Amino acid sequence: MQKEIRVWDPLVRIFHWSLVLAFSIAYLSGDEENDLHIYAGYVVLGLLVFRVIWGVIGSRHARFSDFVYPPHQVIGYLKDFVWGRPRRYLGHNPAGGAMIIALLLSLIIVSYSGLKVYAIEEGEGLLALQTTEVTFIKSAYADDDDEHEYEGHGDEEGEEFWEEIHEASANFVLFLVLLHIAGVVISGRLHDENLIKAMITGTKKANE
Repeated sequence: MQKEIRVWDPLVRIFHWSLVLAFSIAYLSGDEENDLHIYAGYVVLGLLVFRVIWGVIGSRHARFSDFVYPPHQVIGYLKDFVWGRPRRYLGHNPAGGAMIIALLLSLIIVSYSGLKVYAIEEGEGLLALQTTEVTFIKSAYADDDDEHEYEGHGDEEGEEFWEEIHEASANFVLFLVLLHIAGVVISGRLHDENLIKAMITGTKKANE
């Protein structure tokens, strides 16, 4: 029986599956005007903050320093991957590491744009104060006609802009997720291991 070692700590695994659940709920409830979408979005944001912190102070394979590789190594790994002979890594491989960073950055854009829409549309959320202050400053130095134009036209344009960013970035995240799943399945077959199970149990077979 081949020896197995612990690779993913409990917090990484909880983060991973919690993010899967929270993003799925947020994405599927995106067309609904209810609190579920907002709460799921806040959970995603909280998880992102945790992952950034844990990427600095966490366990060995959770740290960014363990899986962020220079571009030439990522490209080299992808070439080997296409030829079906990629090197096996205990933690994230170079392509997987690049995918993690891409997902985190994209989810940050999704979260920020969602907060902007919520602030403009409802006047609530983490960015509501910022939006209120900007509106107050603009109104204080505008005449009546300019103020009317800003309130009736500027907010509508701003909301539409951030809604488009929010929707586009959410769809891009979904694309990355599907690409990530495909990479996990193919990589697992090439190395004869169940990477999905590894993210549940935290263990992988040791390098030979």
